[in-house]
Amino acid sequence: MMWDNGIMGWSWGFGLLAMAGIAILVYVIIRLSTKNGERGLSSPSSSAPSDLSSGRKILDERFARGELTTEQYREQIQVLGEGR
Repeated sequence: MMWDNGIMGWSWGFGLLAMAGIAILVYVIIRLSTKNGERGLSSPSSSAPSDLSSGRKILDERFARGELTTEQYREQIQVLGEGR
């Protein structure tokens, strides 16, 4: 009889351990997905199309802040090969 109770105790422990493992896995997945989502929302160029290269996004941001003139902006886009 004692042996059966011991087994039952282990099964409860395993069940709790499994639930804790699943909860941690779900937490990690949610954390990773929201971390990537927040990065996109916090950038000032989030309204820009996502197919732009990172260099083009940087140029867009610098031009929007007034760090580049129109001529410099167009020249750099040509250098990147994205002038269409």
